[in-house]
Amino acid sequence: MTETAGPQSVTVIGGGLAGLSAACALADTGHKVRLLERRPYVGGRASSYEHPGTGEVIDNCQHVLIGRCTNLIDLYRRLGALDSIRWYDHFTFIEPGGRRTLLQPSFLPAPLHTSLAFLDAPAFSISDKFAIARGMSAFLTRIPDDTDENFAHWLARHGQTKRAIDHFWHPVLVSALNEDLDRISIKYAGKVFRESFLLSPDAGRMGIPSVPLSDLYGRAIDYLHARGSEVHLRTSVEAIEPVDMAEPEIGWIIRSGDRIFPSDAVVLALSFEALAGLLPSLPRNAGSKQLAADLAQFEHSPITGIHLWFDREITDLEHAVLLDATIQWLFNKSKLQPAHRDQQENYIELVVSASKSLVPMQRQEIIDLAMRELAQFFPSVNSANLVKAAVVKEVRATYSVRPRLDRIRPGAESPWPGIYLAGDWTATGWPSTMESGVRSGYLAAEALSRDAGAVEKFLVPDLPPAGLMRLFS
Repeated sequence: MTETAGPQSVTVIGGGLAGLSAACALADTGHKVRLLERRPYVGGRASSYEHPGTGEVIDNCQHVLIGRCTNLIDLYRRLGALDSIRWYDHFTFIEPGGRRTLLQPSFLPAPLHTSLAFLDAPAFSISDKFAIARGMSAFLTRIPDDTDENFAHWLARHGQTKRAIDHFWHPVLVSALNEDLDRISIKYAGKVFRESFLLSPDAGRMGIPSVPLSDLYGRAIDYLHARGSEVHLRTSVEAIEPVDMAEPEIGWIIRSGDRIFPSDAVVLALSFEALAGLLPSLPRNAGSKQLAADLAQFEHSPITGIHLWFDREITDLEHAVLLDATIQWLFNKSKLQPAHRDQQENYIELVVSASKSLVPMQRQEIIDLAMRELAQFFPSVNSANLVKAAVVKEVRATYSVRPRLDRIRPGAESPWPGIYLAGDWTATGWPSTMESGVRSGYLAAEALSRDAGAVEKFLVPDLPPAGLMRLFS
């Protein structure tokens, strides 16, 4: 363990990925860490629970990562959880009627490694393939700047066909960024395509957890306890106040009900709306006024997960992208998670990203819609019996990665000395992803260590470009 210069007591507020990564990094470097989380579990939006209507443990939504997520992978390494991620180097796109397109790397060097699969893809016509190649070439040398232009306008400007948009750009991007094309920054759209399809085969691999998310991130509690840290669940924070000048060695007092937690430093690893709720308890200054104004400009985008249990297997696929439908992704949990393999029912999770149209719909309406559409891809659904079902609407699933959002994303330093900000919405250079959450936690830990007189680096280097992409970088 590397000792810091004068270890401090640090309170991390928020047990999502941002808070967990900050807490684990700081605990590793000798700080006295206390983690406060209002829920009875850690993981934040990446969590699981026993659904009361089905009696099954389900994830609040399916979460995936790509090989480019080096800091998230580093967190898994810290927690000893790498063996709980299943990796795939292919994507199966299915059209209504069942026709399949398989996108996977070949022997060709990056950025050409997926070109053979695109050439052979039945989901695209010749003109679609030329349009996609033309669009992808714009990301060879760099990721675009964050301008006023949205990605729908960018696609039109780059001559993309309707089918190329519907069968490639839209399903990939809406799933990755959880927003509609006309509300997506071209910077983060470009980042998704450059790093998933061009940079290297390893960067574009998809990882899927093989255990419930709370099992995956719950390991962080043991990790922190083993390093002498405290973890307080079911602990909501009502206020953060500067300590009385009579105790200069203590910087802040955190109030939770009738309990108080004194701390030298604080990491606020909260959602933007939760942080906005705490601002009135903190000292007002010019920086806090600007932060409040910036937080008010963030918006949410929803995700809906539809969990279905059938009395027989409806597909042998482990995952698939579903085209030309409301439902967008299929994850076969009976194959992905060992805990479900011995169950009699075939457990399928469907995901609808940017699911604004589903938010006002009733549970049964959503299930009926999912069953109708699923049968268009897998006719065996018509002969299977639906044993049980659950619908989970995450209305605040992610923040909306709108154009020009970067100008209001704050860094790890806050307007108050000894307080640091973390969260996927902060200035990480990534959109609303698990990787962004972990990066923000590591950045907050670096800033805190720097102010404590130590030079600690927690961020893990990006994957280097491979093949011919080294010439473009």
